[in-house]
Amino acid sequence: MDGSITAAGTPGRVWPEDADGRIPYWVYTDPEIYARELERIWYGPHWLYVGLEAEVPEVGDWRTTTLGERPVIMVRSAPDTISVVENRCRHRGVKFCQARAGRSEQLICPYHQWAYALDGSLIGVPFRRGVRRQGGMPPDFDPKAWGLNRLRVEVVNGVVWATFSDATPPFREYLGEKFWRHYTRVYDGRKLAVLGYNRQHIPANWKLMQENIKDPYHAGLLHVFFVTFGLFRADQKSAVEMDEEGRHGILISRKGEQELNDVTADMRTFQADLKLADPRIMDVVKEFPGEETVGMITVFPSVILQQQINSLTTRHIIPKGPSGFDFVWTHWCYADDPPEMRLRRTRQANLFGPAGFVSADDGEVIEMSQQGIAPAPWDSALVTMGGREIGDTQHMVTETAIRGMYRYWRKVMGL
Repeated sequence: MDGSITAAGTPGRVWPEDADGRIPYWVYTDPEIYARELERIWYGPHWLYVGLEAEVPEVGDWRTTTLGERPVIMVRSAPDTISVVENRCRHRGVKFCQARAGRSEQLICPYHQWAYALDGSLIGVPFRRGVRRQGGMPPDFDPKAWGLNRLRVEVVNGVVWATFSDATPPFREYLGEKFWRHYTRVYDGRKLAVLGYNRQHIPANWKLMQENIKDPYHAGLLHVFFVTFGLFRADQKSAVEMDEEGRHGILISRKGEQELNDVTADMRTFQADLKLADPRIMDVVKEFPGEETVGMITVFPSVILQQQINSLTTRHIIPKGPSGFDFVWTHWCYADDPPEMRLRRTRQANLFGPAGFVSADDGEVIEMSQQGIAPAPWDSALVTMGGREIGDTQHMVTETAIRGMYRYWRKVMGL
């Protein structure tokens, strides 16, 4: 096909000639493409979201999670240090921490009881020197060489980030100065506290969730709650911004009112007569700099950092093969929030999560997308809303951030 881009090592996989305006459906289904994503993106030079520092407040506290498909442990290994180690014993490969959270003085594999310090150093091997001069490890066995695999870690204003790669730049550089300003608007150095969790599995490719939060076009059409109560709608002051690489994005908007006007009159999902049984969910207090009431940041590839009115959430993407991902929602507050603000944030969290008034729509429509895409790997999506340009906009009738992400994706994937 003249002008098209062939995916090296994947015969028959050809990118459409309209490189920025089309996305071939095989990017969501091909096992070889998915394997390359794990290698080049998830285990490559990218920072991955691990959790919140507040989740492991005391020395010995740990939580398990998954980065890419590799299980890891986030552990408070010293008063001022958080370590992230692979949850895989170096002896026989056992995933030895099975609980979601706990507290320990050491990390011990139950199979042969190899013991590791909280930072992952190997500190104990039963019968290392044999029993009664029989057996044991060979003389050249060096415990220092057999600790758990340790990831590079940065704790940035209460959020724990890790990377498998030595080539990953410092986190602030990875975000870029524009997105550092967006990040520190909410993660401003105050201590954080966890309010609660939601978990779900969505049977769809992980990139569809990154796309969803880079896609303001759908937000003012799909979500009845957003459209009706003016949380995110096309007639409101809004913006879409990206970093220089196109990988990270943010959707910015300012809350409007429930009003019938020249824009909402054409929206099928707008309901002028819809009333809330409990209006306290819309008890909004201004607390952040600027006019905007919404800042939805996608940090490529693993997380959405959500500020929606007073609701604060991280949304962690965990890929599970080419056709599924786990999605973990961590709802949080500032540690010094007064009780009424904690309650406000908790109440507004009902907008989000697997059964949220808004986010239930996304989980369902993303699954429907995979159902339509999977049988047609030869076809492609059209992402030309707003043109074919890739750059910041001051409106939401655009797919520019999706185009930016796939331009970067092609570069990293070597396509």
